[in-house]
Amino acid sequence: MKENSTQEEQPPAKKKLSWDLKIAKASNDLKHKKNNPGPFYSWPMGLWFTVFFIVPLFIIVLYSFMKRDVYGGVIHEFTLKAYRQMLDKAYGLIFLRTLWITVISTAITILIALPCGYAMARSKHQTLLLILVVIPFLTNSLIRIFAWITILGDNGILNKICAFFFHMFNKTKEFTPHKFMYTQGAVILVSIYMYLPYAILPIFTAVDRFDFSLLEAARDLGATKPQSMIKVLIPGIRSGIISALIFTFIPIFGTYTVPQLVGGKDSYMLGNIIVDQVQKVRNWPLASAFSMFITVVSMVAILWMLSSNKKDAKLKEVSNKEDLTQGPIIASGGAK
Repeated sequence: MKENSTQEEQPPAKKKLSWDLKIAKASNDLKHKKNNPGPFYSWPMGLWFTVFFIVPLFIIVLYSFMKRDVYGGVIHEFTLKAYRQMLDKAYGLIFLRTLWITVISTAITILIALPCGYAMARSKHQTLLLILVVIPFLTNSLIRIFAWITILGDNGILNKICAFFFHMFNKTKEFTPHKFMYTQGAVILVSIYMYLPYAILPIFTAVDRFDFSLLEAARDLGATKPQSMIKVLIPGIRSGIISALIFTFIPIFGTYTVPQLVGGKDSYMLGNIIVDQVQKVRNWPLASAFSMFITVVSMVAILWMLSSNKKDAKLKEVSNKEDLTQGPIIASGGAK
């Protein structure tokens, strides 16, 4: 009753003022929409994204639920046979192998990228270091892989160095080349090299934006340098680490060129299954089903990254509000 009485007793001048404010706001919004050409400019990008990403993805989804044609292609009949074939024991072992190689490669890449990103952010020569990190992108990925083949091959640079030191101490025996190529170790090593820049750049960006006065405050409170790094710096650059994890994990999980060129029988991965099912076996539904699996894993990882970034943004907003509310109180206390 009191609320109704207060609303009725509200003077007409205030009502008119509130209506005028609403009308003015609505007119400003209309003017902003008319003067904002953003939606018009987004149409070409939206059309490109639809034609070259959403439509092919939709076709892959449809193919994964169809029958395989004997001569290649698909028969337009709904079936779950491709997804049942994915549950085969042999494919399960390949999945575990792919996951193992991907996890090891990603973990080592992040461990290398963390000190590199930190050193780049604290260096006075950031531009030069960024150029050195980006230079590998300027060459074709196949050229970089073949460069590693010349290093790891039986007659490669690494075996020549080993042979040199071997003959220094054992001149009577013959040197047998060590098998660096066509192993899981070669796949992991080349994968780390190929995707290391994808991990360094987001970590560098996160460290560059980090407030290093927090490290000094942690040391003033009694924390050692390693403790301040682990408990303050690592949580502070969590968004950059998560981005580096995803930018490294997803491409390695679906790669096929690296295991195809430097890997052996024990390095056959999911990406190689997809290529062989399309080119050799001509089983498009099974290849589409494996592609859908990799796509789902990638989407889950991207959603995890977005949710973590939102949480970090909310925490920053809360901390900024606390600083604003505590500031006047501290000032008034100091005045007293």
